Amino acid sequence: MRGRGTGGDPRACRRSPAATEVRCGRSCPVREEDHGADDDDPLGGQRCTELSANANYANRLTHGVRRRSLTPRESGHVFASYRKQTDVTTTTPPRRHTRALAVLAALGTAAALLTSVPAHAVDTEDAVPGFPAPTVHTQEAYDPAADFTAKWTRADARQIAAMSDKDAAPRANSLPEEFTMPTVPQDFPDMSNEEVWVWDSWTLTDENADQPSFKGWDVVFSLVADRSLGFDDRHTSARLGYFFRKSDVADRPADGGWTYGGLVFPDGASGAIFEDQSFSHQTEWSGSTRIFDGNKLRIFYTGVAFYRNADGTDRKPYDPRIVQSEGRIFADENGVWMTGFRDQHDMLQADGTYYQDGAQNPFFNFRDPFTFEDPAHPGKTYMVFEGNTAAVRGERICTEEDLGYAEGDPHAETPDEVMDAGAHFQIANVGLAVADNAALTEWTFLPPILSANCVNDQTERPQIFIKDGKYYLFTITHRGTYAAGIDGPEGVYGFVGDGIRSDFQPVNRGSGLALASPSNLNYPAGTPFAPNVDQHPGQFQAYSHYVMPDGLVQSFIDTIGTSDDFVRGGTLAPTVRVDIDGDSVTVDRNYGVNGLGEWADIPTNYAHSIPAGADPRPLP
Repeated sequence: MRGRGTGGDPRACRRSPAATEVRCGRSCPVREEDHGADDDDPLGGQRCTELSANANYANRLTHGVRRRSLTPRESGHVFASYRKQTDVTTTTPPRRHTRALAVLAALGTAAALLTSVPAHAVDTEDAVPGFPAPTVHTQEAYDPAADFTAKWTRADARQIAAMSDKDAAPRANSLPEEFTMPTVPQDFPDMSNEEVWVWDSWTLTDENADQPSFKGWDVVFSLVADRSLGFDDRHTSARLGYFFRKSDVADRPADGGWTYGGLVFPDGASGAIFEDQSFSHQTEWSGSTRIFDGNKLRIFYTGVAFYRNADGTDRKPYDPRIVQSEGRIFADENGVWMTGFRDQHDMLQADGTYYQDGAQNPFFNFRDPFTFEDPAHPGKTYMVFEGNTAAVRGERICTEEDLGYAEGDPHAETPDEVMDAGAHFQIANVGLAVADNAALTEWTFLPPILSANCVNDQTERPQIFIKDGKYYLFTITHRGTYAAGIDGPEGVYGFVGDGIRSDFQPVNRGSGLALASPSNLNYPAGTPFAPNVDQHPGQFQAYSHYVMPDGLVQSFIDTIGTSDDFVRGGTLAPTVRVDIDGDSVTVDRNYGVNGLGEWADIPTNYAHSIPAGADPRPLP
């Protein structure tokens, strides 16, 4: 059953970077279930930061007269399109390079090549009036192990507000249509037949991130929770489940034709890795699933333990770990089943050097492993994941390079300005690790490939997508996790470069915004359980997007509507398609009906090589 809402939630606590107060009437940090930053951020307390900024600072960053409170394959896909291009020239740079460096070198100012501040000589004449120019990024590829991290800068992220229509009326979308997901209707079908809540989902993939069918069946994996729980209570009870359906069926039922196969792991298996077994809640969060020779599966996921008192307070920081488990997949004419997954390999814990850990911040982000092989580095397997920059919570670490403004840009900020406003509490990054053994149970951290210091606090579910020789880093984030003075919608964000470690260029006018939920940045967001009455009804319609072969994108439904009439989701949204070309990612409005494909449509793009024939069912 879907929940229909008609009002707010007294738990709501939403901060506005344009003001000094925290609206819950008490000091932060608090957990997400207390302040309601968003219901898909189980550690939302980190997002509810103390701000010392005054309103004048934040207001001068808004766009236009209306003042507002800012709220915190083409066919073959990914690697298939790149299989014939295995020679990528990489360098190992000691510093960040920009186009300006070539000019400086020509003038004989070789010393300027060592500068760590990007894009000083950027021409700001093409900047949107009232906004800074975006940072120049070269897309240059570096060795995967190089000590270089690309920056998603404040100058980049402020391009989102620059493209937003300051005159958009209440409930209208203020963002460019070509970057916006079509509006999803409220009368959606439920893929699980109301058996479980469904949210973060991903496909069965191979080493190239292609999506094989298994013996004539499509298979997807999802975070699920029993529907006896409230939708917003699902995060601490999440389990990994799976669905299957027949491949290559022309006409499917409205719900996508999926059958829920049940939970993947045996009871208690995922909790066995924790030395401290006194956890109050133990849960399984997002990851990815790879198929190997025959019917071997390896699932990479986030194992999490919470240690909470009876009153809901934390007696110690939560403990997220990146874990792998191996099992087998089987199928016959009636469906799919799995065995194994009893042994769990605790592979990575945040190190506090590259990636913030619980000692530095009890609300740190460390999750969502996605593994792949890089055709430019044969024989190696890499992993990207969500992290935070290693620093003690509240430490003033943001630099000129994190801000990314051109020298002399009249709309530039200083590090002190943005950190005085509290922006230094938002320090997301995308991590990288390399496998040390063939079983993919031992890994070594490498420096992060992207940081968003003083920009955003979450870069969830990152994935690498290769097309036409270009490497795309896609990630997702919430409107409520942006730093003070920055605003952007729920959705997919993309960055393009020449390798898995590159001076990544944010797509779409240098902003990074690849696929937005329809939103109105002129008005506060509200929350998924109490969406602002002036917001576009689709602002929370979809989240946890996953980019698939041929540019297809799947996501789950969160909330559709505004506070006077809204419906909660818990099932997969219609699939949409984006055209990916260079530094441009645009919505294909000719796909499906006005840009919306079938509900929960996650097609495979080839058949896994395995002898045909039904597998014997296990005895009861």
